[in-house]
Amino acid sequence: MKFFIDTANLNEIREAQELGILDGVTTNPSLMAKEGISGKNNVYKHYKAICDIVDGDVSAEVIATDFKGMIEEGEELITIDPKIVVKIPMIKDGIKAIKYFSQKGIRTNCTLVFSAGQALLAAKAGATYVSPFIGRLDDISQDGMELIAQIVGIYRNYDYQTEVLAASVRHTMHLISCAEVGADVVTCPLNVITALLNHPLTDSGLAKFLADHKKVNG
Repeated sequence: MKFFIDTANLNEIREAQELGILDGVTTNPSLMAKEGISGKNNVYKHYKAICDIVDGDVSAEVIATDFKGMIEEGEELITIDPKIVVKIPMIKDGIKAIKYFSQKGIRTNCTLVFSAGQALLAAKAGATYVSPFIGRLDDISQDGMELIAQIVGIYRNYDYQTEVLAASVRHTMHLISCAEVGADVVTCPLNVITALLNHPLTDSGLAKFLADHKKVNG
């Protein structure tokens, strides 16, 4: 399973890259705004800065919601860096845009997916990634993990090449459950990934090893 970090913060991206387990980055307009990045030129420069740090794919989201606008914006985004994947919303014109890009060999990430039917449409249109949102479904008392498992099963039934990119992953149990059901990718904040390092028995075991070493070696 690939680990993507969901952020536009360059320091967090560098830390994840240095950890040695980072496979890519996802971003969106909200994450850009959180970092105080505004204006088209500044946003594009920031995408390039992200691409210069990571080795894998970087999802860059279009702002347009009409077919023509998404095409124009997507074709601009891919000129920033070969690592860019055009992030397209799950709407009617979005599906048309994904089909257009797939025919041109341009990689896409279909975002804001909340049902198996939406994921099926994205795969049929040729999306490289599909991003179902686990946490946001949990917020409205629907089982986000059940959706991930359902999409994975459907894609395997028909050998779709679209990768299931589990988004809105909020804690380690989300992440582990994604691995159990076969999600291809998870994207989450850095603290969810680093939380996998933690276990009290690791801490107590290391403390004992160091204490015993000190007793013997002074």
